[in-house]
Amino acid sequence: MHNEFTAIIEMDGDWYFSDCPEIPGANGQGKTKQDCLTSLAEAISMILADHRKDAMRGVPDDAIKDTVAVS
Repeated sequence: MHNEFTAIIEMDGDWYFSDCPEIPGANGQGKTKQDCLTSLAEAISMILADHRKDAMRGVPDDAIKDTVAVS
């Protein structure tokens, strides 16, 4: 599934730092802008995977589970 999120990027000395306002707690850092964005993407992915895992707790085994694409 493809999703796009906002990346707010700032520099501090030689380092880039980023965060994503749509995903609280998601932030990244790197020596290059691309490294920073890659770090942020990994953080977003881990947070969303954790949220999915938490959301599925308590769902009955016989519940219908499907996916929906959002564009």
